[in-house]
Amino acid sequence: MGMPSLSIVLSLVVTMQRRFRQIFTSVKEHTSVSCAKIATVGGFCDLDLVIVKATSPDDLPLPDRYVHELLKIFSISPCSFRAFVLSFTRRFSKTQCWRVALKCLLLLHRLIRSLPENSPFRIELIWARSNGMLSLYPCQFRDCSSSAGKDYTMFIRSYARLLDEALDCLSIESAEIEEEEELESLPDKMKELGRMIEVLPQLQSLIDRVMDCRPIGAAARNFVVQSTMKHIIRDSFTCYTTFRREIVVVLDNLIQLPYRNCEAAFQIYKNAALQADQLGEFYDWCKSMGLCGSYEYPFIDRIPEIQIRALGTFLSGMWQLTESSSSTTSPLTSTIQSPLSLTEDDNEKQLIQFSKVEEHGALKKLEEDEEEMEPLIQLEADNNVCWETLLEASISSSCIAPRNSHGYGHCSVDGGTGEVNQWQIQIYNPYALNPFTSSITMDHSLVTLLTHGDFDAQQQSTDIIGLISAGSFLDSLE
Repeated sequence: MGMPSLSIVLSLVVTMQRRFRQIFTSVKEHTSVSCAKIATVGGFCDLDLVIVKATSPDDLPLPDRYVHELLKIFSISPCSFRAFVLSFTRRFSKTQCWRVALKCLLLLHRLIRSLPENSPFRIELIWARSNGMLSLYPCQFRDCSSSAGKDYTMFIRSYARLLDEALDCLSIESAEIEEEEELESLPDKMKELGRMIEVLPQLQSLIDRVMDCRPIGAAARNFVVQSTMKHIIRDSFTCYTTFRREIVVVLDNLIQLPYRNCEAAFQIYKNAALQADQLGEFYDWCKSMGLCGSYEYPFIDRIPEIQIRALGTFLSGMWQLTESSSSTTSPLTSTIQSPLSLTEDDNEKQLIQFSKVEEHGALKKLEEDEEEMEPLIQLEADNNVCWETLLEASISSSCIAPRNSHGYGHCSVDGGTGEVNQWQIQIYNPYALNPFTSSITMDHSLVTLLTHGDFDAQQQSTDIIGLISAGSFLDSLE
């Protein structure tokens, strides 16, 4: 019998090394769990021990009692969030067993769902990730405890990336937003639509990460992996239901949105059409694997390609019509760029141009008003009258009215011509005869005074003299 070839020897060495690592990893993990159980029986209750017991390297799902125990510790001692994060980081980063790593991620997933959104737990996780202590994406895990380590490693890394994105956006459980009352004011409505446009891509990204978690090979047939997939799929139901409800609201108000938001909403709608086909295929595979009940799966809205093209044509025509109408309105606005090529700097320039247009319009309107304003005195073009003539006519003494003018002088008549002097100002004459002091009225007052018997002689004589003097003075003026 000849000597074995070098390739066979090398393959045997590699197999022995891999088997040795598997045995060593299994012994180490079981030893850690055994020590944690002994310490717990002795009266010690530490977060490290709870995490080690919860993530035991066996083929059983994650026990719920450890999740409830951790939630109880968090409610009693809120400062234990950072201690848990540090313990979880040590446990997840040092293990090379896919069972331990998968249970660590599932434990983190369950806690994120159970704790409120504003809990310090999320802040502590983000703090540990920013300081390099926790690395969910990119995940450095590599399985050394199974012969199909590549399949399990791929699934663990995909699951870790899903949880990493869940930390950056809304919590998976609270992603379902209750339907709010219809907003009456337009600014509040636009603000809510802007919030939806920001949330919808995050929900789409979470759905993509869920589909990336589809296990392959030996991992797809494992019971622990399948039990974990049920939690992942149920959260995708919530994400897709919320996305479908909010995209309908955005499309109903698409015409009212600004150009940038309108373009973002249309891009989200295009991505949703492609994602709907992929998600439908993923859910069909999950149903064939018996993951969750068939009644739990939501209905997938398939978006036809012709509907995407029709909406794109409509939006392009709408913005071209808006651009053409704005360009024909004023020559000053023709230099303003189309919304199709606007940037942040262009927006600032456009605002400056609009302000200049408004200032120019205001100045132009003011000049038109000044031109339309007529002078107080209209001069005929044929009469070359200087200001000296106007002044002499205004102070002429001939403007004093006759006796029947009731105190105001009429325009004077030029001697010999009979024409009325239109430049003569009407001047009030304090000595003009008052109609109430006419001769008839004066005579009647005089008779009444003479025949009145209540006055004494001196008073009667005084009043009579005054009336006679006034009448004589007026007759002299005439």
